[in-house]
Amino acid sequence: MILKTLDNIPQIKRFKNCIKSKIGHIAYLKTDYKCPKKWYGNEYGGFYVNPTVLNGESIVYSFGIGQDTSFDLDIIKYHNSSIYAFDPTPKSIAWVKNQIFPNNFHFEEIGIGKSSGQATLNLPKDKENISGSLYSHQFVDCSNTVQIQLETLQSITNRLQHSYIDVLKMDIEGAEYDIMDNILDTGIGIKQILLEIHERFFEDGKQKTEMLLQKLRKKGYKLFAISDSYQELSFIKI
Repeated sequence: MILKTLDNIPQIKRFKNCIKSKIGHIAYLKTDYKCPKKWYGNEYGGFYVNPTVLNGESIVYSFGIGQDTSFDLDIIKYHNSSIYAFDPTPKSIAWVKNQIFPNNFHFEEIGIGKSSGQATLNLPKDKENISGSLYSHQFVDCSNTVQIQLETLQSITNRLQHSYIDVLKMDIEGAEYDIMDNILDTGIGIKQILLEIHERFFEDGKQKTEMLLQKLRKKGYKLFAISDSYQELSFIKI
């Protein structure tokens, strides 16, 4: 019980994950750029953001909200930016319909994909959980699925008439690895990319994360913040 309590202390959690990263149990993560950063959202659903480049004209895309919009509402609270939120999971859709959001919060019942069309979403084994996944792993039930609609980033930005995105946030249950090439090759200007990585879902998850970091850095993105869990990463285009 004492160890469990200590693990929940942010400084200890960060230290343990830092050690895991350094000794190779998880992908090695180290920031390579220093800039202002601020945590938006609660401990579960939040990310670090560079707040100095956000204002009331900013466009923020938020993929994968589940039943937690604390990140999105903090962005609106502090910057009055426009939030475009997306989630195709049934529980998330039902939850959103029962909420009251500010006028600059917009929601669509779709997910982001490397191609547009229908896809099969595996729902979680634990009925209390919300997030499903396009991939087979220990936390989902591949015999319990729903069909969802995916759309490419290019298609979404064309439809919404956005030529630039100030912040692109993604918590998409493992799809971040397959979709990154598509996102970086669209030609859409994106200032900040915030990712929750899910290397624990895959046997080669560490290698997937290392390749993801290489792709982002090759396109000029610098890692400026890492959460205590070492799963939420924040990048900025230099």
